[in-house]
Amino acid sequence: MNALTSLLGTDVPLIQAPMAGVQGAALAVAVSNAGALGSLPCAMLAPDALERELTALAAGTARPYNVNFFCHTPPVPDEAREAAWRAWLATYYREAGLDIDAVPAGPGRVPFNSTSANLLERFKPKVVSFHFGLPDLDLLDRVKSWGSVVLASATTVEEAHWLEAFGADVIIAQGVEAGGHRGMFLTDDLTTQVGTFALLPQVVAAVSLPVVAAGGIADAAGVAAAMALGASGVQVGTAYLCCNEATTSALHRAALQSEAAHHTALTHLFTGRPARGIVNRVMRELGPMNPVAPAFPLAGAAMAPLRAHWEAKGSGDFSPLWSGQNASGCRDLPAAEITRLLIEGFSARA
Repeated sequence: MNALTSLLGTDVPLIQAPMAGVQGAALAVAVSNAGALGSLPCAMLAPDALERELTALAAGTARPYNVNFFCHTPPVPDEAREAAWRAWLATYYREAGLDIDAVPAGPGRVPFNSTSANLLERFKPKVVSFHFGLPDLDLLDRVKSWGSVVLASATTVEEAHWLEAFGADVIIAQGVEAGGHRGMFLTDDLTTQVGTFALLPQVVAAVSLPVVAAGGIADAAGVAAAMALGASGVQVGTAYLCCNEATTSALHRAALQSEAAHHTALTHLFTGRPARGIVNRVMRELGPMNPVAPAFPLAGAAMAPLRAHWEAKGSGDFSPLWSGQNASGCRDLPAAEITRLLIEGFSARA
């Protein structure tokens, strides 16, 4: 027990990272029931889907759980940039025999708003976490009025200071090793992004809040190392991608458990915002960071038909194969067993 477990109401200071597109409530339930904090990614869920998943969470566990939302500012569509992006992708569309002119604009990922808050208020989750900053103060105050603990991701010391000043209860220090989207929100300069074990002690020294280490932690030894550097807890994502309760596709699982997982990169080709994934054909040929890609989340619209086409043929060449730099913990095990193995890191430190 420490300050973080007291806040979260968990047995151990371990958080399963919310991973949109590869999990639902089942993974969060399994982790929470194992004594850690299970998390549900909500950024891609329409209201009816969100209600179903929250209902499943509440029915599946009496333990605390975390619900995660994005706090991005939706971009203004740029027709010229979209046209340039489609011109870059036109060769791939011809190769696949697809009509690029038939692709609709969008889709959007809606940030946390009053609609989400209205639905969430019925469940009053113990923990609510945010990526890309924090919501407007009125929404944040509403979340806190339920007694919910607020977690938020920082990728720099400056972001950690900002989150502490504007109402976060816990800081997640997200190192550049982490899979999926970067939580960066005060800058889009990727040269500011540093490794977990460089970022963590700086954030711990800079803020008075509990700090959770995230990125590159895949086993008990990584847990122990993070705690030795001053973390109040750890967040682990990639190690859960191949567990029984995850909905990770067969293609994605195969990539995670292959030599390909040794080579990851930050890319914005799939969504318009930097995220770490396994390098594949489209990342190699277009460059993982291509300035033509539309702003988040608009880049995904024109990429989606290519992804669907090639996945149907058994190829992940146009798929976002999200992964951290350390996929060594990805195993075909129940989530509770992966959680137990990670928890050993807290005992090792003691």
